[in-house]
Amino acid sequence: MIIHGDSLEVLKTLEDNSIDLIVTDPPYQIDNTKAGGNSSLAKSFQNMNNEIENLNITKGFNLKILDELVRVNKKINMYFFCNKAQIPMYLDYFVKGLDCSFDIIKWVKPNAVPTYNNKYLSDTEYCLYFRKGGYCNPQNYQDASTLYMDNINMQDKKLYKHPTIKPIKLIEKLIRNSSKIGDIVLDPFLGSGTTVNACINLNRKYIGIEINEEYYKIAKDREQRALGNTGLFKEIG
Repeated sequence: MIIHGDSLEVLKTLEDNSIDLIVTDPPYQIDNTKAGGNSSLAKSFQNMNNEIENLNITKGFNLKILDELVRVNKKINMYFFCNKAQIPMYLDYFVKGLDCSFDIIKWVKPNAVPTYNNKYLSDTEYCLYFRKGGYCNPQNYQDASTLYMDNINMQDKKLYKHPTIKPIKLIEKLIRNSSKIGDIVLDPFLGSGTTVNACINLNRKYIGIEINEEYYKIAKDREQRALGNTGLFKEIG
């Protein structure tokens, strides 16, 4: 099912040890979203920064949510998309605090915005995978690789109106590697619904939570169209 509400409050209603896998893209921690320069490229980049800041997805999230995710997960089996600034926080919580193993999956974008004055390109997004007894069983070399190369999908950005949308093929890879058919996958920061669509495509059950009403409606619409295409119904509830 897809739930419109605050993640922390909704998670409190879920049963202990009820979720097989968590795949999610929480708000990033971005301290400075101002792009320098007056070029058309800089202005375009600044427009994107303003968009994500207005959506309140640059200030991180309540870390109590991590406690709830650990509670509902049968065994720790979680993927988190994040930016560089958040990596130490996640490692402290899961590796130092809970003695989890971890991997870093990298989404490398060949068509990243070419802004590299006094810095490296912003051509990589990180996905941290933490597990402690969680299922992980890639079936081929490509799925087992921690490197995923794919362009920024401007078509999906425009279609689903989400500035940080992730490639559905990457989400499918994570779900395929770390869950089995019929397992329950949770995404507490659903956005425009990519995780739900990936679950439908892979015959997994799902719970998605989204606080933004516009994205909730987009996710519901994507869900219904995906279910109509498959003739299946896999939501929980």
